Amino acid sequence: MNTTLTRRRVSAALAGAALMVSLGALALPASADEGGGTFGAGCAAVPKEGVGSLDDMADDPVATAASNNPALSTLVTAVEKAGLVDTLNNAKDVTVFAPTNDAFAKIPKADLDKVLADKEMLTKILTYHVVDEPVDKADLADGSFKTLQGGTLTTDGSGDAYKVNDSATIVCGDVQTSNATVHIIDTVLMPK
Repeated sequence: MNTTLTRRRVSAALAGAALMVSLGALALPASADEGGGTFGAGCAAVPKEGVGSLDDMADDPVATAASNNPALSTLVTAVEKAGLVDTLNNAKDVTVFAPTNDAFAKIPKADLDKVLADKEMLTKILTYHVVDEPVDKADLADGSFKTLQGGTLTTDGSGDAYKVNDSATIVCGDVQTSNATVHIIDTVLMPK
């Protein structure tokens, strides 16, 4: 396990305890000024400064940036189990649709445990959340994107309200890391 990633995760858990509030459950509006272009009600829960803040996430590659956000700890665990940390951190100009802890909690525990124990299945599910091109808010209104898994995901919406595959809501979008655009979502996407 990458000790820097682990150390950052521990620091983030301590410094970002306020983020333990579910991003998907928040109903606070995020202004256009908050987060420098991010959108969605969940952005209001991101710390304004320090570990886990949007500025902090922008400095790191995507897997490391996610490890700084306590609301994404289940995703980070899954990425580590699938052996995708280096793959994601070394990717260039990708987009990650990142499910929150609450998104993973919607999956029955026995099913989630089974997936986490099956590296091949886990890799398929996780790579279905990654698009090999930048996708920002302007691309989401009526989009169709090929994923690293090989499937296609679709997006639709307007204003600050966007859906992925008609099932997942983007709760905080256009989060920038040093190598990726991240859209935090409230449901785990399943490839067909």
